[in-house]
Amino acid sequence: MGLPLLSLIVFTPVAGAAVLMFLRSDDAVRWTALAVTILDLALCIAMLASFDTTTHAMQFTERRPWVPALGITYALGIDGISALFVFLTTLLGSICVLASWVAIDRKVKAFMVSLLSMQALMLGVFCALDLFLFYVFWEAMLIPMYLIIGVWGGEGRVYAAFKFFLYTLAGSLLFLIGVIVLYFNGGETFDILALTAQDLPFPVQSWLFFAFLIAFAVKVPMVPVHTWLPDAHVQAPTAGSIILAGVLLKMGAYGFLRFSLPMLPEASVYYSTLMLSLSVLAIVYGGLLALAQDDLKKLVAYSSISHMGFVTLGIFALNLRGLEGAILQMFNHGVTTGALFLFVGLIYERTHTRSIADYGGLMKAAPVYTAFLALFTLSSMALPGTNSFVGELLVLSGGFAANLAIGAPAVFGALLGAAYLLGMYRKVALGPASVGVRFKIRDVNAREMVAILPLAVFVLWVGLYPKPFLNIIDVSVKHLLAQVHDKGSGQ
Repeated sequence: MGLPLLSLIVFTPVAGAAVLMFLRSDDAVRWTALAVTILDLALCIAMLASFDTTTHAMQFTERRPWVPALGITYALGIDGISALFVFLTTLLGSICVLASWVAIDRKVKAFMVSLLSMQALMLGVFCALDLFLFYVFWEAMLIPMYLIIGVWGGEGRVYAAFKFFLYTLAGSLLFLIGVIVLYFNGGETFDILALTAQDLPFPVQSWLFFAFLIAFAVKVPMVPVHTWLPDAHVQAPTAGSIILAGVLLKMGAYGFLRFSLPMLPEASVYYSTLMLSLSVLAIVYGGLLALAQDDLKKLVAYSSISHMGFVTLGIFALNLRGLEGAILQMFNHGVTTGALFLFVGLIYERTHTRSIADYGGLMKAAPVYTAFLALFTLSSMALPGTNSFVGELLVLSGGFAANLAIGAPAVFGALLGAAYLLGMYRKVALGPASVGVRFKIRDVNAREMVAILPLAVFVLWVGLYPKPFLNIIDVSVKHLLAQVHDKGSGQ
């Protein structure tokens, strides 16, 4: 196209945030933020329309000197592994603005600036091809997310924001140490592609694997470093929960895909059984925790731990079905769980309660709301015909192929998902009438439908015709697997 397309995608939200600073009307701020996120989404769609699915090479690359003395460059590029996440980030950005239209009624300008800044930094993580640049984006993400939770969250927002910040900062510091070690052992370069081509000694790989593991596990989050997640989700405003579940949790899994597997292939193969075991633990433990919840938002939050366990299971199955299923499931989780948090936010705006017992009889009071809630609930439990079924089927088949004994308990986790999700829906939509008796409630309006419909489309599109999405990731995943098995064959 002759344009620095990725720079435009990454920095359009920054430019939008700068414009917001000069606006005085809250309505003008909301409409401008929405326009900026839609423009960013349009740029991303243009990028996908030009994306070449026949090559694993980085596309739309940009390279400019930044700190030449240290070999640091401003380098951007995407491949099939990152393309879907760039799109998901821009899609959820628009939905977050719509979800905040009424819910955020104080310091609206500061909120939208934080939201747009967060979007830019997350896009930078997925596009960065320089390790130092990646770390800058990765670390800077903490600031706007901390503000979104700490300023606009619920009653326990300060505690939740500090807990989120301290957990993720601790992981980030270990990641920084790993980056420095990798720099000096990888030819004193921060170029991600050059580092991927290095053949590091196994002891160095092993040390780096665990340094990266802790950093990425906090972001996923994996058990036992998951305890920040329910607090952050429960206290965050609706948009914060959507972006946290939809994109931020993908950062850890993306780190495994971009760094651990290609740069540390021997260690990844050697410790794959450990990672598969931790993944199954997260699947089952997260499902049991979700089953015990009576708070709707906590239930969805704990379900994320279980669902992201399927993602790491697929990644460390280290086979084609597992890896493709993991990447597709990362996208699916962003769509489905983002939608469920949107629905929790919509009903909370109307009732100001999150207790599942308070929502009985919702089908009669809000039939459109409960119909779409049924769709996303069925998607979350991976019903055939929905997006999550395709991803979960690939992950489970890859997991069974990698290790039958470890893969089998993951099926129990899937059954737990059906139990807590169907139980939740029965109580909320079909239980004894509470809505309409205790609360006056309305169905979804036009603005809310605009936020819901794109997510519903992707639930059915991926579920019924996943080929376009698998085509995007297929060649890059095959190349990644070839790297892992060629270099990791020594273990």
